[in-house]
Amino acid sequence: MLYAFKLTSPRPTFAQDMSDAERKVMIDHVAYWTRLMEKGIAVVFGPVLDPKGAWGLAVVEAQNEEETRTIRANDPVFKAKLGTVEIHPMSPRSIVRPKPARA
Repeated sequence: MLYAFKLTSPRPTFAQDMSDAERKVMIDHVAYWTRLMEKGIAVVFGPVLDPKGAWGLAVVEAQNEEETRTIRANDPVFKAKLGTVEIHPMSPRSIVRPKPARA
């Protein structure tokens, strides 16, 4: 099943004015999600450039909500309490393009 993660930063200007400590957490966050993508768990992740303030989006394929809570619990951003991370199940009718064939 697919689940959407929404990461809301601690302030609208976060992307422009994060501290060095916050930047380190974000570097670890990107590395964490990159590993999830390499394992085939994350389908897509990255910032959404909302004019009201950037926020993060990830879509994962997980067996159940417990697995998604574990993913969130291990995210460096969640551990550091650097914003909020919401998880929402996607409709079973969601359409995902097939994985492209490797050349």
